[in-house]
Amino acid sequence: MANEIEQLNVEVRRAGAFLEPLRSEIGKVIVGQRGLIDRLLIGLLANGHVLLEGVPGLAKTLAVKTLAQSLNARFSRIQFTPDMLPADIIGTQIYNPQTGAFTTRRGPIFANLVLADEINRAPAKVQSALLEAMQEKQVTLGDQTLRLEEPFLVLATQNPIEQEGTYPLAEAQIDRFMLKVHVPYPERDEERRIMELMARTDQPPQARPVVEPQAILEARGVINRIYVDDKVKDYIVDLVQATRHPDRYRMPIRQFIELGASPRATIALTLCAKAHAFLQGRGYVTPHDVKSIAPDTLRHRVMITYEAEAEEKTPDAIVKRILDELPVP
Repeated sequence: MANEIEQLNVEVRRAGAFLEPLRSEIGKVIVGQRGLIDRLLIGLLANGHVLLEGVPGLAKTLAVKTLAQSLNARFSRIQFTPDMLPADIIGTQIYNPQTGAFTTRRGPIFANLVLADEINRAPAKVQSALLEAMQEKQVTLGDQTLRLEEPFLVLATQNPIEQEGTYPLAEAQIDRFMLKVHVPYPERDEERRIMELMARTDQPPQARPVVEPQAILEARGVINRIYVDDKVKDYIVDLVQATRHPDRYRMPIRQFIELGASPRATIALTLCAKAHAFLQGRGYVTPHDVKSIAPDTLRHRVMITYEAEAEEKTPDAIVKRILDELPVP
């Protein structure tokens, strides 16, 4: 087993050789925000969609655009508005009266990286147009089912403080995001560097393509083989189970949880822990990998009760308590 893990470590370092130049290129535009960049990379490597939440002006959109510029891949941006239609995302079929036939016009969803900007500004009918694409990597237009090219990733942003003109994401929609990342304010030194880099009237710095999509697909193949010990697997399952049945783990928080995380959370947590280990250059998963990524994987999948809201408890606080009290292998 030791020899197999050592061989995996070598494969991880080989397959992850693109990470350093990619981070360096992104760093030419994005100052700080290491956690945000790592979460975007984890979503890319683990083949999962990412939802970014933060107040306006924290470079959420810029981070996604910069990542797309650093990859030699197709990128499209969809600005969600209240008057959008599903056809504005997935496309439509147009009737030609001269030939009597329909032609397919593909929408902006047909790209490798799709930025769904301010996704909660569109109504549920438009949001639901993403469901098939996000889960099954395909789009149905009329009687045609069109596959989406890999890698395919939806990176969405939303602003939590702007309630007017927004529509909350449905549980089925939000559960399809592998990660929900809270984007914090920068530190003082970082903000000083941002000022020096961006306070200009001409074109700000731009990233250039340094990674081919094939490198991402090869890295995903290596991630699939990263070793997860049985005790770590049990720890992941217990974390998710504790969000549904905290009483079984002697945690008196049942009255605060309306709905626990789904089995999709177990899958996402395992894949994200593997991707986190890959970023560290390891061919095996540790409990620290799981704990590091668990808040971003679980916070949007735990629905709290009115009692929890009355006591000002948040899903983050509940997830943190579970992480603090559940024994670590």
